[in-house]
Amino acid sequence: MSQDVLALACSIDRSYMGRIERGEVNITVEKLYRIAGELACEPSCLLPQMSELQCT
Repeated sequence: MSQDVLALACSIDRSYMGRIERGEVNITVEKLYRIAGELACEPSCLLPQMSELQCT
């Protein structure tokens, strides 16, 4: 599914979807569930593993 199609299906602006994909913005849990629902996967599949996170 292309970024534009996914953004439209989730009712999310396509430029905002791009920023989500690049990790430039934090999203709400609601948007996470909306995206996961459109991709037919569990929301946890879209989250990075703890080992992938950078400590700040």
